[in-house]
Amino acid sequence: MTVESGKHDCGTDAAAYVLGALEPAEAEAFSRHLDTCVVCRDEVAAFQHTANALAMTPPQHRAPRGLKRRVMRAVRESDADAQAQAQGAPARRPQRFGAGSFVGRPAVAGLAALAVVVVVIGAIIVGSNGSSGTRTITAAVTGSPGTAQLSVSGGHGQLVMRNFPQPATGHIYELWELRSGAKAPQPTGTLFSVNSSGAGNVGVPGGLHGVSKVLVTQEPAGGSLAPTTAPVIVASLD
Repeated sequence: MTVESGKHDCGTDAAAYVLGALEPAEAEAFSRHLDTCVVCRDEVAAFQHTANALAMTPPQHRAPRGLKRRVMRAVRESDADAQAQAQGAPARRPQRFGAGSFVGRPAVAGLAALAVVVVVIGAIIVGSNGSSGTRTITAAVTGSPGTAQLSVSGGHGQLVMRNFPQPATGHIYELWELRSGAKAPQPTGTLFSVNSSGAGNVGVPGGLHGVSKVLVTQEPAGGSLAPTTAPVIVASLD
């Protein structure tokens, strides 16, 4: 990200920010920039809409870190070429992106949008192992304007949240399983939060065989052995 003397190159980091591909210091700086830049806020909103739509399809798997870096490097190099041409300097040769293919110099906004699609689809393909028959369950949400869906495939589950608030200070979200015939949910050992836009994506450990509900509660930092608050998410598998 280019941040010099209070100036920011608008639009070049919006896709990377949505994907979580920026370094922590870069993400923090860009987040502050969003407070004063309507252009970048619009870019982030557009890319987030694309990522959200794709994320509600097959179960999600983390994309290889190298894939994110290669795509975002291509975006930044394209932007550098565009700036060089605007100043009268010759553009560099297109950079090789993969075997037998090249990345040219389309408009930066178009390439950044493609980056969102490539990385999200790549995340789906990398971990899918050819599985099919995905079942999507819309979870009940309490006390939040957010939404949650549980994608079940091959006996495994992935919980996808959107527009959820950050946990209260000193607290964390905890994932639970309620097994058929059991009276109380059991901890899965999974603690998580959501990003600055309220999005979260967490896998349910182990298989879902014998599980009737997947729940989320807000617990003190470090988690609890039994729920201390009412569930904010309940996904019923029955």
